Amino acid sequence: MGTVLGQQLVNALQLGSAYALLAVGYTMVYGVLRMINFAHADVFMIAAYIGFAVFNVLHLTSGVAAFIICILAAMAGAAALSLIIERVAYRPIRNAPRLSAMITAIGVSLVLEHGSRALPFPGPAFRRYPDLIAPARFQIGGIFFTQTVVFTLATSVVLMLVLTYIVSRTMIGKAMRACSFDKEAALLMGIDINRIIAYTFAIGAAEAGAAGVMWSLAYPMIDPYMGLMPGIKAFVSAVLGGIGSVPGALLGGLILGGTETAIAAFLPSMYRDALAFTILAAVLIFRPTGLFGVGVVEKV
Repeated sequence: MGTVLGQQLVNALQLGSAYALLAVGYTMVYGVLRMINFAHADVFMIAAYIGFAVFNVLHLTSGVAAFIICILAAMAGAAALSLIIERVAYRPIRNAPRLSAMITAIGVSLVLEHGSRALPFPGPAFRRYPDLIAPARFQIGGIFFTQTVVFTLATSVVLMLVLTYIVSRTMIGKAMRACSFDKEAALLMGIDINRIIAYTFAIGAAEAGAAGVMWSLAYPMIDPYMGLMPGIKAFVSAVLGGIGSVPGALLGGLILGGTETAIAAFLPSMYRDALAFTILAAVLIFRPTGLFGVGVVEKV
């Protein structure tokens, strides 16, 4: 029994870490701009294809070097794409009503999805993701691990620690938190709002880029719509943890991943997707601010 639980825990951590890294982008952008970046999940998808292209174009062979190169390329590509989206689509409507921003975000998402299908690459077909790391398997205490699982979990932990350090210890992180609290006051204090918002998009997208590659290693068939369901579940993770709270997003992703894994272990797998929407509804009904969120009173 202990071996089974240990195996389920490993699976839960792998799934939950991907949700957590993807959820960070939603919560960071919302914290600063009070908008939901619906195109975030499609940046996750594009990043997976960037890792795929880099592996094949450079004729890499499976190994640690290939994993690191593809992860870094995906993170850089996702950050660059997110900066373009922010500058072209979101910045011009920053002071527009929230409904306009939401419609624009949905439009950007559709452009990325259907535009990817229309191009020769990615194209509409499913593609088999390469083994960036040799699929060696070993056992510790009755629990089976693969090299892919070990490296993805280690990478997730490192990225979460780096993100936590950036947000809590660096000047950029302090400026992000100041903009989240009061953009007008931050502007009066000499903070370049445009630059900080761009940093916010880039950092969140870089985390999503790493998640895109790691998700594709765990579920190695990719297509232009691969970000839809992970994106929804990452959004649920962000709401569960408290939208706008980075630690909440990380914890929410791990909780959702663990719950999904437990459901799949004891019930038919078709209930996994329904679970995300059930959790979202329950959070909105019983605790709208999430685990770490704080209610804010707005004067009208």
